[in-house]
Amino acid sequence: MFPIIAVDISGRHRINQGYYMVCAAVAVNVSASHIESVSQIAVKPFLVSSAPDIADVVSIIETTVAEINYPGTIILEHGDLYNQPEWLSQRMFSREFKYQESLSERLAIEFAHHVSLSSRNLLMKELGID
Repeated sequence: MFPIIAVDISGRHRINQGYYMVCAAVAVNVSASHIESVSQIAVKPFLVSSAPDIADVVSIIETTVAEINYPGTIILEHGDLYNQPEWLSQRMFSREFKYQESLSERLAIEFAHHVSLSSRNLLMKELGID
C-alpha cells in the first residue's frame, strides 16, 4: 500500500456572473487496484469571475491540499491541468505530483469527483443558483 492524495475540481464552467467551483482532495492508502483506506477529505469552495487559468487551478489545488495532514503524492487527471506535460506540471506544485496511472489512482480520482460534484450541487442548491 502507498499513500496518495487524489484531487478533483467541479464547476469549471461559467454560471451567471462567475465560476462556482468546489475542489475535493481525498487522502487514501491504495494498492495496485483498490482503495484500501480513507484517511482524510478536504473540500473547499472557490468563486472567480473569469475562467480559471492553469495558475488558478494549481492555486486551488494547493489551497485545498494544504488542509490535509497526510503524506502522499498529489494525483490528478491529465486534463485538469489543460493537458500540460507531467514534467512541467510537477514544477508548479510544492508537493510531489503526478498524473493518474493505476486503477487504484483512477478510483481515488473518481471518489474525489463524487465528493466535489455532490458538494458543489449542494452549494448551488443552497445559494439558489442553477
